[in-house]
Amino acid sequence: MVSMASMLTQLQTKLAQASQYMAKHGGARYKQLLEQNKQYIQEPPTIEKCQMLANELFYTRLASIPGRYESFWKEVDYIKYLFKNRQEMKLENAGIGVLFGLECLTWFYVGEIVGRGFTLTGYHV
Repeated sequence: MVSMASMLTQLQTKLAQASQYMAKHGGARYKQLLEQNKQYIQEPPTIEKCQMLANELFYTRLASIPGRYESFWKEVDYIKYLFKNRQEMKLENAGIGVLFGLECLTWFYVGEIVGRGFTLTGYHV
């Protein structure tokens, strides 16, 4: 079993390597990233401009809620229709629905495990 001290030493080594890499290549990578994405940069790049864009994003998303709400209820109505007429449903569509449900359930369980710190029982060893 690996001791905590050796794990801490390994972590410190990895952090030192990452820090050295960023010190050596970080500036060039930063400039390259900005150059590749310059079409997304708003001028002037100030705090006020960033705040204005954050407000635009927030209120645009807020304004999109009624449309998303309507789309949600259309989907619910379609599911109700499918259940009402399930005799006409093809096996392929039912299989896709079951697989989608299993995928959602799996992501829920994975999220729960991650939320508990990657433990299956909830207790840390």
